[in-house]
Amino acid sequence: MPAFHRLTFLKQLLKLNAIHMKHLCLLTLIACLVVFASCNDDEQFVDAKLNKQVRKLIREADPENGLSGFVLPESDDLDAIPQDPLNPLTPDKIKLGKLLFHETALGVKAKYAVGLKSYSCASCHQVAAGFQAGRRQGIGDGGSGFGFKGEGRERSADYPGDSLDVQPIRSPTALNVAYQKNMLWNGQFGATGVNIGTEDRWTPGTPIATNFQGFEGVEVQALAGLRVHRLDINEDITGNAEYRDLFEKAFPGVSDEERYTLDNVGLAIAAYERVMLANRSPFQKWLRGYSNALTTSELRGAKLFFGRANCVECHTGPALNTLEFHALGMGDLQGGDVFQAAPAGAGANLGRGGFTGVADDNFKFKVPQLYNLADAGIFGHGGTFNSVAAVIEYKNAAVAENPTVPASQLADGFTDLGLSSGEISDLVAFITDGLYDPHLERYVPESLPTGACFPNADEQSKIDLGCND
Repeated sequence: MPAFHRLTFLKQLLKLNAIHMKHLCLLTLIACLVVFASCNDDEQFVDAKLNKQVRKLIREADPENGLSGFVLPESDDLDAIPQDPLNPLTPDKIKLGKLLFHETALGVKAKYAVGLKSYSCASCHQVAAGFQAGRRQGIGDGGSGFGFKGEGRERSADYPGDSLDVQPIRSPTALNVAYQKNMLWNGQFGATGVNIGTEDRWTPGTPIATNFQGFEGVEVQALAGLRVHRLDINEDITGNAEYRDLFEKAFPGVSDEERYTLDNVGLAIAAYERVMLANRSPFQKWLRGYSNALTTSELRGAKLFFGRANCVECHTGPALNTLEFHALGMGDLQGGDVFQAAPAGAGANLGRGGFTGVADDNFKFKVPQLYNLADAGIFGHGGTFNSVAAVIEYKNAAVAENPTVPASQLADGFTDLGLSSGEISDLVAFITDGLYDPHLERYVPESLPTGACFPNADEQSKIDLGCND
């Protein structure tokens, strides 16, 4: 080979080697960055052994269904969502209910004129608080202001304290209610489920008499709640072209007289509430096969939840709740930030016993669902706890805070769990973060057909919510 050609070949070889080395260094750098990230980010590191252990515990908790027994269906998979046979779910009915749930124009039975059309169902069940009230005692008619997530709602200066629309017990969440045949802390609403055989307690002339219509709890609560909370259908709804079209699609084949009723408002709202599912939480993703959806701490918490701490004994199924009632000795809704508090020993504070009249049911309250608890930061039927950690520490110590609850009534499972501080932290991580759906805003309309401010429309709320901008 001539010298010139040998020199040219050598230069090309050196050039190729240089390119090769550059690519090799780049690949090495990328590999190092991946390794570094995986060592410093729990969410990138999947503990296969821990995942396997948690799956095994879940299958043992529900031998028949396994992991699928804890899966919340997609909100548009209507066939998979529990529903009342007397109120079948349809997309049109759900769409209508979504608007009516937030519609402040329904607030036409206010105690005073200043409160007219200023409140809605969402006043006490709004998204920023995980569809709870955002304060210990929700205020409908007679409230003023909103704050950031309902915590700023107070008594209107125009309303005497005894004229407020408030409840003597903390407002439970409207999230995941499809998995409750009976509603409220004492389970009084609903003609089926645990209320079969309680017909003698459905006192005529009271909201509980709504049970005689035969619906399940979600529907009964909506039907009774509209009347209790001073809401009614009116010309703002029936005279609105968009609402008329929605009602016709949701309730076809009937006359206007049968279609535009307060009962149909309630049935539409109940249909909407049934699809409000926290199905985008990390735990739900994990159940669907995304092994790295939970952090290592959350997985350790899940292991405790379904294992040694045995939370799953009461908190089970897709919503991690049950239709059981237990006495845990928690405090009642009382204190300086509470209006019209029920006295100790009153019906509301007796839990299931206040409804059934059975002494053995006294002080026993329904097992609640566990998703998106962190949004409100208020726990217990009396709102006496302000963090998930506080509730777990309370249950771990098993010392009743309510002196009116006899020791003989306390649940058998209310015993010292023996959890360490680290284990409590892991359990808190699973419940607070692993069960947290960050996208609940998808269940809230962008606006209402009436153009009204929501979830509240009093003057201070309009300022807080930016409705006057």
